[in-house]
Amino acid sequence: MPSLRKAPLRIRALALVALACGGATAPVSAQLQTQPQTQPQTQPQAPQPVQPAASAAQAAAQAENPWHYTVELYVFLPWMQSTTTVRGFEADTDLAPGQLLNLLQFAASARASAERERLGVLVDLAYNRVGDARSRNTPNGLLTGSSEVSSSLGVYDLALRYRFGEKEAARGRAGDWSLIPYAGVRVVEAGLNVAAELRGNGPFGLQFQREGSLQRTWAQPLLGTQASLFLAPDLRLFARGDVGGFGLAGAQDLSGNAQVGLGYALGNNTDLNVSWRYQGIAWNNGATRSTGFSTDQNGIEIGLKFFF
Repeated sequence: MPSLRKAPLRIRALALVALACGGATAPVSAQLQTQPQTQPQTQPQAPQPVQPAASAAQAAAQAENPWHYTVELYVFLPWMQSTTTVRGFEADTDLAPGQLLNLLQFAASARASAERERLGVLVDLAYNRVGDARSRNTPNGLLTGSSEVSSSLGVYDLALRYRFGEKEAARGRAGDWSLIPYAGVRVVEAGLNVAAELRGNGPFGLQFQREGSLQRTWAQPLLGTQASLFLAPDLRLFARGDVGGFGLAGAQDLSGNAQVGLGYALGNNTDLNVSWRYQGIAWNNGATRSTGFSTDQNGIEIGLKFFF
């Protein structure tokens, strides 16, 4: 009985010892659980400079060429009326576009311009050579009233120009316009050979006798203007007019152009131009038996124009 009574005391003692030991270790474990973990230190990196990103428009503006160019290749298909005079002998020639093409031996024509800050230069070069064309003259004596005329004609313009309005382009906004007056020099190179038909011993009793030729190159002062107006983003109306000569290189010395047409954009940098054009040239030396020529040409001009 006494041993049974003591048993609970021992148990109580062991429990107190266990509690005392547990109470002593609890703060240590709590400290271990609550102690903050240290992170490895890293070396600070120097800040990288921020590079400004230029927009595509800004880059294009910086790289834009201050020069602007145009090149146009064109074909002129006119009705032609001309009069050739060699030492008083006069022959008249009338040719339709189809007849002119049949007699044409060579032709080349082109225009170009270069501009910087509205001021620029332009050139217009055209040359053609036409074979023997049946012509008319006044019957007189042995002259039957028929003749043949072969011709070559070159017209070369060089001028300074100044632009008002928008720069030339294949495409634009409706209402965009430009006006470009120009002044310079025109060089005319003419070569004509005339042969008259005579009654004689040739085939059918006819023969041709050379009456003479005209070979002359001269310069003329040139004044003109060109203009354009966009009717739609891809469609523009254009016109051109000029005059040269003013009687400075002969008793008669005059040349001129008048042109109006439409241009349609085939892309951002190409135009198809279709227009009606008149060109006239007249020169005469004013001698008693005069030598000279005059030509009037009007018809369709078709061109392909490139913008750079």
